[in-house]
Amino acid sequence: MFSSGLRILSLVGRQSRVHVSRRWMSVRPEAKEVLARKKITIQKLHALKQKGMPITVLTAYDYPSGVRCERADIDITLVGDSLAQVALGYDSTTRLTLDEMLHHIRAVARGSHSPFLIADMPFGTYHASVEDAIRSAIRMVREGGAEAVKLEGGKEIVPTIKALTSVGIPVMAHIGLLPQRHTALSGYRVQGKDVTSAVELVHAATELQHAGAFSMVLEAVPHPLATHISKQLRIPTIGIGAGPGCDGQVLVQDDALGVWSGHKAKFVRRFADIGAAAGEGVDAYAKAVRDGSFPAVSNESYEMDSGEWEKFAEHEQARDSKN
Repeated sequence: MFSSGLRILSLVGRQSRVHVSRRWMSVRPEAKEVLARKKITIQKLHALKQKGMPITVLTAYDYPSGVRCERADIDITLVGDSLAQVALGYDSTTRLTLDEMLHHIRAVARGSHSPFLIADMPFGTYHASVEDAIRSAIRMVREGGAEAVKLEGGKEIVPTIKALTSVGIPVMAHIGLLPQRHTALSGYRVQGKDVTSAVELVHAATELQHAGAFSMVLEAVPHPLATHISKQLRIPTIGIGAGPGCDGQVLVQDDALGVWSGHKAKFVRRFADIGAAAGEGVDAYAKAVRDGSFPAVSNESYEMDSGEWEKFAEHEQARDSKN
């Protein structure tokens, strides 16, 4: 059923172009193509690690956020299951369904062409059986346009990674803090703070690499331990709350841009304050509509052709007189 001939890197060959559109109300957008940089591949990501060049990773959930990743030359665009909270308003990532994830992958894929596109496998899509995991991952690639999938877990997901890679689906592993298991972990806590748990993380990282993972996220791991793991592995590590010693860094885009108004983790740096600016903009719009200053007749409204309004007024006057 699951052909080993499925080779995802060649199957998903999106063009390295981004469309820049100007929108005229409900009129179909006028698009022009802008040549983008060369497509990022797994081979390129491994080369960046070997050269000691930091890998940039940012989440995206829709077309505009995907375009931002494209234009900033981000290396990896991650459609993270954090969209459950920041985009859909759920209280946990575990609420996200596969169909919802597919919808968002497709939207991001339309805007993010050059970055390598990875998507989180939602909670419950790879836990029941290896067969379920393969079915779900194939849908994410075939229907969504993902080029790889990300799985949370340690040694227990080794069989799943082996199965996915055997049918040609690249896998990014994720160890340390596992948001999909936050209840079992008694909340969002730093992992690997003592010798026992640190050794377990090192062993898990090694086994996941041997299973075939091409990269690995280290979340909420003490920075000396994350640096040690990064040096031990051949594959690139991507840190989030794991210090500067990883091979790359990832943040939730809404956190980095100040869109998300919820809890701000210690490791998050705000690179913009879009949330505040957007709120001020909405307030200003509502005020302008209510006080009548928007839209202005001079430059925000349309005119009829010269003399046509007068003809129309005469037409209406004649029609009214008949009635």
